[in-house]
Parts: sequence; structure tokens; C-alpha cells
Amino acid sequence: KPNDVVYDFYSGTGTISIFISPYVKSVTGLEIIESAVEDAWRNAELNNVKNCKFIAGDLREKLYKDKSWMKETPKPDVIIIDPPRSGMHPDVVKAVAKIQPRKIVYVSCNPTTQARDIKMLFEYTPNYEIEVIQPIDMFPHTYHIENIAVLNLIPSSRKNPIKNKINSST
Repeated sequence: KPNDVVYDFYSGTGTISIFISPYVKSVTGLEIIESAVEDAWRNAELNNVKNCKFIAGDLREKLYKDKSWMKETPKPDVIIIDPPRSGMHPDVVKAVAKIQPRKIVYVSCNPTTQARDIKMLFEYTPNYEIEVIQPIDMFPHTYHIENIAVLNLIPSSRKNPIKNKINSST
């Protein structure tokens, strides 16, 4: 949405961040590989993108110890996650659950670790539901696929249907 603040975890060279930048208010990409972050800044400049910023550092550290960047960036409406094949560290999953963005878009090159991470997210917070899971065969004639899962925060009006029914009948 045009006013969405987006965090792009494991942002690499900024491909997803830059692609979505015309459609959102701002994007903050986090990536551990410093040369990829330098390339992301360069890519944003080459594409005249002004609403993206990129931060170098270990995501787990940036979510728990060095959180100064979060004071300068509004809480996200959307978090895009595109981790390595090994998936997310459990502490990162826990932090995402605590942030509770309206939408999580999890792009994965390993459906097994993606399923593990989503299950873990549901263990930390029951406040999400899966909207869609879409495999994409980007590597024909191999066993590799990309898999995209979109999770939405369950609206508070649906979190306790018994309470809602009682309130609506009075």
C-alpha cells in the first residue's frame, strides 16, 4: 500500500526493496554481507530510488543488540523475508513475531526450512494466518524451487469469535 513501511530482511543487493519501492512509503533492507549492501545503495542510486535505505549487519544482532536503526525507522506494516537455504535463526523468528507487522511475505529457496520457520512463528504468536503459498519453478529440470508464503495478521475482530458474538448480540 502507498503508506506502507517495509522491512526487507536478508535484502542482498536490494532487488526486492528497489522493485517494490514505487508502491510503498519506505523500505529498509538489512543484510549481513557488506559488499551486497554497498551494491544495494549503488543499485538504488542507479535506479533513482530515494525511499530505500540499506543497513549492513547480522540480522539477529540488529534485532536484539544494535537496535538504534529501529528508532530511526517506523514500525513496519510489512516484513519481507528472503533468507538463505538454512532459513531464519529462531531468535529472528521470535523478533518477527514480536514486531507483528500486518503482513509477512516469506520468500524461500528451501520449502523445508520455510515450513519450519512458519511453524515456529505460529508457536510464538497465534496471530497470523496463511493467505497463500505459491511455489515457483525458476530452475526447470532441477529439484530447486522458490516458494512464497504470504501471512496476514488476523484482525482483532476475529481473534475471539465467542467474545465478538456476545458483544454483537447486546
